[in-house]
Amino acid sequence: MATSVQIVIDCADPAKLAGFWSTALGYIVQAPPEGFDSWEAFLTDVGVPESEWNSASAVVDPDGGGPRIFFQRVPEKKSVKNRVHLDLNVGGGQSASLDQGRLRVDAEAERLVLAGATVVGPVEERGDYWVVLRDPEGNEFCVQ
Repeated sequence: MATSVQIVIDCADPAKLAGFWSTALGYIVQAPPEGFDSWEAFLTDVGVPESEWNSASAVVDPDGGGPRIFFQRVPEKKSVKNRVHLDLNVGGGQSASLDQGRLRVDAEAERLVLAGATVVGPVEERGDYWVVLRDPEGNEFCVQ
């Protein structure tokens, strides 16, 4: 049996990144535990001080297929290129022509810029095309 995984991203503002990545992936911000109308109500109930309410957040695939992505607040800022990054596959893969894939990739990159990403630049290599972007906190990811 395969082991399930969670992707963890260190950041300064978990709520902001959870909002961005839910938009980018079509995920939803994880609902609070059963019996609570909000995360604030749950955190108050378990004694977490208000200053710590944005110390973590998570997004989940509403269909249950993809991994949970957990955002945890850390004190240090991002300073170098990430060693692991997400690739968002929207181009259609080998079944699409390079021109069709490029149109899909560019449209998705444009949508994500409107959501808060910044473009690093396009790459065309070995018959493939992708765009490198950064999320609102500077973490690199690719749309391909």
